[in-house]
Amino acid sequence: MNTVKSLPLDIKLMNRVASALFGLLALMLVGVVLAWVMRLPMFNIRGVSVVGDVVHYNALTLKANVIPRLHGTFFTLDVEAARQVFEDMPWVRQAVVRRDFPNRLLVQLQEHQAVAYWGAEGDSRLVNSYGEVFDANLGELEKDDLPRLNGPEGQSAQVLAMHRTLQPLLTPMDLTLDQLEETPRGGWRAQLDTGTVLELGSGSTPELVARIERFLKTVTQATSRYNRTVEQLASADLRHTDGYAIRLNGVSTLDGNDIKKR
Repeated sequence: MNTVKSLPLDIKLMNRVASALFGLLALMLVGVVLAWVMRLPMFNIRGVSVVGDVVHYNALTLKANVIPRLHGTFFTLDVEAARQVFEDMPWVRQAVVRRDFPNRLLVQLQEHQAVAYWGAEGDSRLVNSYGEVFDANLGELEKDDLPRLNGPEGQSAQVLAMHRTLQPLLTPMDLTLDQLEETPRGGWRAQLDTGTVLELGSGSTPELVARIERFLKTVTQATSRYNRTVEQLASADLRHTDGYAIRLNGVSTLDGNDIKKR
């Protein structure tokens, strides 16, 4: 009966070390090959497919403006960095970027929908439908008859919400809220499309709504007493607790005060 002699321990260790080294070398070789393949020019990003409700951009404009700013191939591209590049485009609010084998990107874009101007007269910033302020080329606006909102930095969403609350109250009288401003002290000032300036004062939304409603119920009577229309109002101060005061174009009082309506 033949017996198989076991190898000495040192020989076994040498064989295991050699096997491990060969395995490690093979992995390194595979890694080098993969790294070389991943950087082949054939995998350079060459095109962009765009999905989403996009008005200001298409695949061609994005390819021309974005791809030169991307670094890496299909395999090595930093997708998060690519997303930031897309979101740096003026009209882009949000971008979701995915790889599209072998050398394209699939990008889902959400554009800003401009609903108002933001800031003092002449400021070119815009407010989107979420109340966020953004910069864009005003020449690319689909409509330029947007209201102008203003207020402390960071309050754009609050000012837009107030505009959305007050405008429906004016619509039945064919009046448009052209400008709305929240002052640094928390007061509100508005201007209608007729040029009428409304001093709304401070307070909660229900309080401002109540003042507007009180004003609208009787303003036609107040202006008609002086043979004027609502459109001929120069200003109205709604901050009085027991009524409001108005100024009419072409009408003055003996003592120089506003005409008060209770």
